Amino acid sequence: MNDQPRRRPAKPHRRPKKDPVRFLAFEALRAVDERDAYANLVLPPLLKKARAKGDFDGRDAALATELVYGTLRRQGTYDAIVAACIDRPLREVDPPVLDVLNMGVHQLLGTRIPTHAAVSASVELARVVLGEGRAKFVNAVLRKVTAHDLDGWVEKVAPPYDEDAEDHLAVVHSHPRWIVSALWDALGGGRAGIEDLLEADNERPEVTLVARPGRSTTEELVKALGEDNSLPGRWSPYAVRMAEGGEPGALEAVRESRAGVQDEGSQLVAAALAAVPVEGRDTRWLDGCAGPGGKAALLAALAAERGATLLAAEKQPHRARLVERALAGNPGPYQVITADGTRPPWLPGTFDRVLMDVPCSGLGALRRRPESRWRRRAEDLEAFAPLQRGLLREALKAVRVGGTVAYATCSPHLAETRVVVEDVLKGRGGESVEAEWIDARPLLPGVPALGEGPDVQLWPHLHGTDAMYLALLRRTG
Repeated sequence: MNDQPRRRPAKPHRRPKKDPVRFLAFEALRAVDERDAYANLVLPPLLKKARAKGDFDGRDAALATELVYGTLRRQGTYDAIVAACIDRPLREVDPPVLDVLNMGVHQLLGTRIPTHAAVSASVELARVVLGEGRAKFVNAVLRKVTAHDLDGWVEKVAPPYDEDAEDHLAVVHSHPRWIVSALWDALGGGRAGIEDLLEADNERPEVTLVARPGRSTTEELVKALGEDNSLPGRWSPYAVRMAEGGEPGALEAVRESRAGVQDEGSQLVAAALAAVPVEGRDTRWLDGCAGPGGKAALLAALAAERGATLLAAEKQPHRARLVERALAGNPGPYQVITADGTRPPWLPGTFDRVLMDVPCSGLGALRRRPESRWRRRAEDLEAFAPLQRGLLREALKAVRVGGTVAYATCSPHLAETRVVVEDVLKGRGGESVEAEWIDARPLLPGVPALGEGPDVQLWPHLHGTDAMYLALLRRTG
C-alpha cells in the first residue's frame, strides 16, 4: 500500500487573453513615452487600423481614447498614488509597468468601470505585455489602490495647501510644479482662478470647426453635422462646435479644405489681425510661421474677400506641405514658400499685415496635448526666447509703416508673451523697430474677461479656448 500523499494535478497553463482595447491604449502610451510621440497623432491611425480589422466599434474607440488621454492627463496624480503603494522609489519601476499601473489606476479612480473589472483587465493586460511575474506586482499594487477613492488618495498623497500651495496644486491637478507656478504668475489672482484653470486643462476639449469664408459656411457645417451634433461657436463667427464628437474628416467640406478643425482661440487671432483698420494700401498679407496651416487658411480666405494676396512662409518643408494642403482651392491668390522668418527672402516694408505665430512651449494647449506638460522643462523657454524675439523683429521690418503685426503664441507664460513684445519694442538684445501697441480687445467683439489690454490672453477656463496670446502692433517708423 502506498502511503504517499497524492499530488494535485497541476493547473493547465492558460494563455493570457489579449484585450484589443487595452492593448491598443498601452501601445499608444508606449509610443508617447518611447518616441516622444503625441497621442493626438499616434492614436488615430491605431484606431483606424483596429476598425479595419473589425476589432473595434465606436464604443471601443471611445474607451481606448479615454484610457490614453485620461492616463496622460492624470499621470502626476497617479504617479503619486502608485508611489504610496510600493516599497521602492517610483523611478525604479520600469516605464511599461508604470504605464499599465497608471492605466489601471485611471480605470479604478477616474472611470465608472467596476473595481473587479478594472483590476482583472489590468492584470490580464500585464500578463500579455509584461509577463506573469510582473503581472503579480501589478495585481498587488492595484488591490492597494482600491482601498480609497480619488478624493481619499489625494488627501493622503498631496501636501496641505497651507504648507505648500504650489505642490498641493501640482499633485491634485496633475501638473508639474513649475508649470503651476508659471500659470499662476500669468493668471494672477488667488486660489480659485488657478484651480479653475488647472481643472480646465484636464477636461476633454471640444472639437471645433472653422468655416473658411467664401468657401464654406457655418450653416453648411451645421447641416452636415446635424442639429444634435452641432453648437454655434462661442466667439468666432466662423466656428461650429461638435457637440458629440465624431470624425471631422468625414465631412465633405473638411475633406476639400473648405473647412477645417481649428480652436476658436486661433480663429480669433486671425480674425483680429484682419479686422485692424489699415490706412492706404491693403493688398499684401504675410503669415511668417504658417505651419501647419490653420491660421493661414483662414487669413487667405479673408484676404481673398478683399482682393488681397497672402504669402505663407514656413521653415520646415514637411510643414510647408501641410500649409499647401490647407490652402488648396482658396479662391484668391496666395503663395506658399519654404523660408526662415528670421532670415527672410522678402524686402523690408513689403507687407500691410503680418501674422507671426511663433514656436513656443505649447503650455496653452495642455488640454489637447497632455503629454507636453511632462516633457517640457522650465529651461526650454530659454531656447525659445531668441527665436521668438528674432521672428517678431523681422515681422516688424517686413511690414510697411502704418501696417500691422500680430504676435501670437499658444502659451500664457509671461516669458513668451508680453516680455518678448516689450523687449523687442525697447530694443533689448537687438535693434529696435519703431512701433506702437494697438488695443486688441475691441477687435475680439463679445469676448469677456480680456484684462486691461492692450494685449489679450485667452484662457481655457474663461473662454473655452486654448490659452492663446495676441499682441497687435502698428509700425510707426
